[in-house]
Amino acid sequence: MCVGLLANLEKGHALPLCARLLGWLAERGVQALLPAELAAALGGGIPPCAMEEMAARASFLIILGGDGTLLSAARRASDHGGVPLLGVNLGHLGFLTELEEGDLFTALPELLAGRYDLDERMVLECSVHADGARPERFLAVNDVVVTKGPFARLIRLSVSAAAGPVVSYRGDGIIVSTPTGSTAYSLSAGGPVLHPQVQGILVTPICPHTFYSRPMLLAASERLRLDVHVTPGPRGHVDVALTVDAQEGRMLRPGEWVEVAAAAARARLVRRAGWNFYQVLRRKLAEDDRTESERGEA
Repeated sequence: MCVGLLANLEKGHALPLCARLLGWLAERGVQALLPAELAAALGGGIPPCAMEEMAARASFLIILGGDGTLLSAARRASDHGGVPLLGVNLGHLGFLTELEEGDLFTALPELLAGRYDLDERMVLECSVHADGARPERFLAVNDVVVTKGPFARLIRLSVSAAAGPVVSYRGDGIIVSTPTGSTAYSLSAGGPVLHPQVQGILVTPICPHTFYSRPMLLAASERLRLDVHVTPGPRGHVDVALTVDAQEGRMLRPGEWVEVAAAAARARLVRRAGWNFYQVLRRKLAEDDRTESERGEA
């Protein structure tokens, strides 16, 4: 049996935990597959493994970090067959991760024996188009965001589907999210929380300049087109950015448009028996409130 191991090396205690985990797995006859950067950080004693091979060989991948690390791994894994991911939280909030660091070694024996459930999550495919150019493709587990840059005025965003125009917003931007992403940026922008098994695409405006703009939940079968209309500022600036899961993206050029649809790929998360979304939601939001209160007191 083998498992893959990915880690956020910016977390100070991730590397010692990786070393400990490798020894623990070796004692139980479990082979660990490591990407090049982690193998090098651990001293180069283990040959590095490409993600494609890791996804093909591993029973699941162990992701040491936080939700951001897991999102990055999920995008990469969904391009290689959707190998299951076990998230271990080394950060603050962990809506997606399954284990806290202290639970890792007590939970692993059951999981290595195959006694776990799979939580499949919708993934969005985002593509940037321009006349005569090849589309540039991204995958998003949480969200696709189009927003004005620091020098841009309010932008107008038109959303259309196969049947025609859907809605138009004037404001700072728009968030198109999966149900998973409903607890991320969309929640901060006033969007609703969706159960991750809801099949739909959530469209949430950012600071809309009207009393009447509201988030919309659209069918998962829709292919949405986002067109940006912006008036240049006094110095000619037209800054509009596309970001994907707050980790990837680029500036949008005049004449480009964005298409968003549900991807064929799915993100597959390892869950212990009895996992409950509502319990996680209550606990994590309460933790966030407590942390903000402590920051205020400090």
